[in-house]
Amino acid sequence: MFKKIDGFVSALPYRGGVKRFLLLACATLTLTACAAMQNREAIDTERLLAAAGFRIRLADTPEKLAHLESMTQRRLVQHENNGTVYYIYADAEQCKCMYAGNEQAYQRYQKLATEKQIAEDRRMAAEMNENAAMNWGMWGPWGPWGPAAPWD
Repeated sequence: MFKKIDGFVSALPYRGGVKRFLLLACATLTLTACAAMQNREAIDTERLLAAAGFRIRLADTPEKLAHLESMTQRRLVQHENNGTVYYIYADAEQCKCMYAGNEQAYQRYQKLATEKQIAEDRRMAAEMNENAAMNWGMWGPWGPWGPAAPWD
């Protein structure tokens, strides 16, 4: 951990150790952020499914949980049972449940998801227009850390 330089032992760690630590820290932060985004997307999807009329079924026994874990996770999958088409969304990680809906619920879900996407696109366009319309020069000079103050 310590490096010997010209007969002296340096208290500073090897440069390679610092690089490895920083790389590991960045990778951990990235993975944590990705997991948080996936959980947020799952929650949004589950809210849309419930609003569309999908029925929630909890995995309240070890057998149900094991079956739930064997299913495709966090994807809406079409299944057929006795000639009737159902759509299943399994989430063994977050809610330990599955959402089941028929064709009508699926159509409502598609409509709600499309409306949500359109609303999000409009919100982003409005924010971009607002940012483009901002007249920064009206507020005086700006430095690298924000508005320049009289004491700068």
